[in-house]
Amino acid sequence: MHVLIVDDEPLSQITLRSILAGRREVEGLDTARDAVEAFDKLMHRSFDVLLLDIRMPEVSGIQLLDQLTARGRLLPSVVFVTAYQQHALAAFDKHVVDYVLKPFSNERIEEALDTVFRRSAGEQAARLLETLPHLQRVIQQKPEKIAVKANGRILLIDPEDVVAVHAEGNYVLLKADVGSGSHLLRVSISSIAKKLRPYGFLQIHRSVLVNASFVEELQALPTGEYTLRIKGGERYTVTRTYKSNLKDLAVCWIGFDGFVE
Repeated sequence: MHVLIVDDEPLSQITLRSILAGRREVEGLDTARDAVEAFDKLMHRSFDVLLLDIRMPEVSGIQLLDQLTARGRLLPSVVFVTAYQQHALAAFDKHVVDYVLKPFSNERIEEALDTVFRRSAGEQAARLLETLPHLQRVIQQKPEKIAVKANGRILLIDPEDVVAVHAEGNYVLLKADVGSGSHLLRVSISSIAKKLRPYGFLQIHRSVLVNASFVEELQALPTGEYTLRIKGGERYTVTRTYKSNLKDLAVCWIGFDGFVE
C-alpha cells in the first residue's frame, strides 16, 4: 500500500517513517510538510493511507480533507496523528480510521496501522467481490460479430470464420472458412482493413488481408518478401511494404531479428 505522512514536525515525520519502513504492507512512502503540499500530492497521485496532523500552518488537516472532498477526490484511509484531543469528534465525523495523540508510542502507531491495513484489505476484497459478476458476464459473452451488406441483405458474420479478404476491382471478397461461404462487398480494401484490424486481420499486400489466427507458417524469400501459409495450405505473398505487419502474428519471436527493410 502507498502511504502519505503529512506533518510539519520533522521529528514526528522521521519517527513515522521509521515505523512504516518495517511494515511489509507498505509498498510506497512519501511525506508532506504541510496540508498545501499534501493537497498537491494527493491531487496528482493515489495513496491508500494518510497519516495526518491536524494543526498545521495555513490549512489544517480537517480542512485538507474538506478540500479533497469538494474536488471529488476519493479519500484514502485516514489516521489523525495530533497533539490536540479536542479535535477528535470533528475527526471522526470525517470517518477517519483512528485518532492517535502525540506524544505517541511505537506500539500505538503500530496498533493504528494494523487497523487501517485490515480495513483497506477488507475494502479491496469487497470491491473485488462486487466486480466478479461483471467479469463473469464479460467472459461468458459470445465473440462480437460484424455486419456486412451483401446482395441487398445485411449479414451478421463471426470474424473468426473469415480467413482472408481479397480486393477485386471495386469490390472485396470476404473469404470464409470451409462451410461458411464467401461474400462479395462493394467497399475499398483500405476502408475494410481499418475496420477489421481490431479483429486480428493484417494487411500483407495492397489487395490482401489475412486473419492472423489462420496463419501457420512464414518463409523468407531472397527478394526480401515473405510467403505466408494459412490453415488449409493456401499461400500468400507478403510484400516488402507490409512485412512489418507480420510482427503482430506472435507475442514472442525466438531466434529472429525482426522484419528489417
